[in-house]
Amino acid sequence: MARNSTSEFKAVILAGGSGERFWPLSTPERPKQFLKVFGGESLIRQAVSRLKGLVEPENVFVVTSKSLLKATKRELPELPSANIVGEPMRRDTGAAIALSVGLCGGGTMGVFSSDQLVGDVKGFQAAVKKAVAVAAKQDKIVTLGIKPSAPSTAFGYVDPKTGRFVEKPDLAKAKAYLKKGFLWNAGMFIGRVDTFRSAFAAHAPDLLPLCGGVKMNRLSATYEPLPKISFDFAVMEALSREGGVDVVPGDFGWDDVGGYLAFDRYYPHDADGNVVDGDCTVVESSGSICVSKGPRVAVLGASDLVVVATKDAVLVVPKSKAGELKKIVAKG
Repeated sequence: MARNSTSEFKAVILAGGSGERFWPLSTPERPKQFLKVFGGESLIRQAVSRLKGLVEPENVFVVTSKSLLKATKRELPELPSANIVGEPMRRDTGAAIALSVGLCGGGTMGVFSSDQLVGDVKGFQAAVKKAVAVAAKQDKIVTLGIKPSAPSTAFGYVDPKTGRFVEKPDLAKAKAYLKKGFLWNAGMFIGRVDTFRSAFAAHAPDLLPLCGGVKMNRLSATYEPLPKISFDFAVMEALSREGGVDVVPGDFGWDDVGGYLAFDRYYPHDADGNVVDGDCTVVESSGSICVSKGPRVAVLGASDLVVVATKDAVLVVPKSKAGELKKIVAKG
């Protein structure tokens, strides 16, 4: 984005997730955004790299958790240290985006995730540029809606005609949404900073103190009383009912890589449909995913499993249960 554009563009990357769906590869100390299993670079590195040419490094901000500050700064040495901010406690994306508004101060801003993949970077950048142009001209928050590849129940949807948000549906509703031309809600939002601030004032006033800029030594005290609520629930759903949301469609190979089944999409398969990464031996098995970052792993006569080994832990789970790893993480 040119420096002499009407509104200087700033980008915020949210990087506070715990990556529970990739345990044990992902841990609270080294969550999903630091994994280097897709594309050779960490997901957070890819998130910053695909912004090159859209925004200057000094205008890229990262909101992470306080415990991940050092690791994030090591991963992104080109960003100013002060631009990487650690939340003192988890308050979901509502607080994280309100804090982002305060960090950006003015101009036009975009909010992106640190743990997604984009296959077509040029297509992504073209969609962002279009969204910035749309947002600069009106008091609306623009979301990038992703063209669905299937009737997924894993994502929320947005109606590109009205900007109306709908929550994650069952399969029947997902199929109906596709017929209506609905798009996936990828959680990428672009708008003028003052538009974001006004939206918080109208729909989430409890989070408004963060929007004005908070001194870092007062961040804990400011966060303590805040509600734990997502930006979608706190702001976007109400805003969409008022006509305050616009949608720019995108078809640039977006993938949430939400769990281990993503290995089936990005890794080669053997003759029996197994994915093997690391020191694994899979015999008389089909449709399994076997990953080892530590000891040798052997699978015999068992199919449709996810088997993951690190130096600290081993996971064995049917593929049908691979999306429920939070149950294990909750047990400690």
